[in-house]
Amino acid sequence: MEIERARSDLLVAASAGATTIAVALLSGVAGVVDVPTLPTLAPLAVYAVYLFSRKGGPYGPRDDPRNWAVAAAVVGVIVVVASAAL
Repeated sequence: MEIERARSDLLVAASAGATTIAVALLSGVAGVVDVPTLPTLAPLAVYAVYLFSRKGGPYGPRDDPRNWAVAAAVVGVIVVVASAAL
């Protein structure tokens, strides 16, 4: 059971980390948008909420690591779109 929990954590962490890096690269290296530092870290906040919500259960039918990973990616997209609009 611990391996399954580690896999779930890794999935959400990888999604949040990759999204954070993508936002930072779009902002810094590519210069596509100008995103301040705090909004760049927003996908990691989704991962933090995921970690601190893992207190035992019972969990709802939509409380799935895949959904948390998608939420982290969506937050990153929202940050980029919002920064591009400003």
